[in-house]
Amino acid sequence: MELKLERPLVFFDIEATGLDTARDRIVELSYIKVWPDGREESLTQRFNPTIPISAEATAVNGISDADVADCPTFAERAADIATVFAGSDLAGYNSNHFDVPMLVEEFIRAGVDFDVTQCCLLDVQGIYHKMEPRTLSAAYRFYCHGELEDAHTALADTRATYDVLRAQLAHYGDRLPHDVAHLAEFARFNRNIDLAGRFVYDDKGTPVFNFSKHKGRSVEWVVKNDPGFISWMQQADFTQNTKQILAKLYLRYKS
Repeated sequence: MELKLERPLVFFDIEATGLDTARDRIVELSYIKVWPDGREESLTQRFNPTIPISAEATAVNGISDADVADCPTFAERAADIATVFAGSDLAGYNSNHFDVPMLVEEFIRAGVDFDVTQCCLLDVQGIYHKMEPRTLSAAYRFYCHGELEDAHTALADTRATYDVLRAQLAHYGDRLPHDVAHLAEFARFNRNIDLAGRFVYDDKGTPVFNFSKHKGRSVEWVVKNDPGFISWMQQADFTQNTKQILAKLYLRYKS
C-alpha cells in the first residue's frame, strides 16, 4: 500500500557538531522532497558551523572541521532551505528528538521565520519502535531485506528512512494509517508542546511543566503565582524554541 500525501513530505537528516540542540550546529543536511504525484527532489548540503566539530561527532559522521571550512554557514542558506520545506510535512528517523529541534534552532539563530507547528512531524522511528524495536540499520534489514550501506552519512540515512517507511506501509497494510497526519500521531511517544519537552499537555489538554519543582503544575498557575520562575527560564540556557513557546504561553495566561 502506498503512502497517501495531501501535500509534499520532506524526509531529512542532519549531521551536527554534537548532540546538544541548544548549542551545537548543523554541518550537513540532506533531504528528499516527495510530492503527492510521486515526484522527488533531493539535495545534500554542508555548512561551516563556525564552532569546532566534536571528536565524537566526527567519529560517527566522518566530517571534520577541514571538510567544512570553506562551506557556507547555515545562516547563509537558511532562507533557501525554509523555502524548500515550506508548505510540507517533515519526516525523519529520530527526527522529533534531534533533527527537527536542531533545524528549528538554526532557523531561529538565522532570523528565518519557519513555523514548525504547521507541519505534521512524522518520526519513522516511532512507528518502528512500536512495531519492531530496533536501530535504523536493523529496520532497513528487517523491512527492506538488505544491508544499509554508508550508515551515519546524511544521504544514506535519509534514503534509508524513506525506504523503511514505504516498506512499513506495505508490511503492515491496514494496521497502519496511510496519511501523514495520522502516521505522525501514531509514531508519537509524547505530548510535547515545545520540541525539548519542557512543556507537555496533560490528559485534559492543559499545558503543564514537565521539569523542575513545577513538574505537573499548569503553566497558567506558574505564570500567575511564580512569575520569577518564568523570568529565570527566559534568561537561562534553554533552547530558543522552548523560550518562544514559553513567551506565547505567558502572553496567553498573564492577564
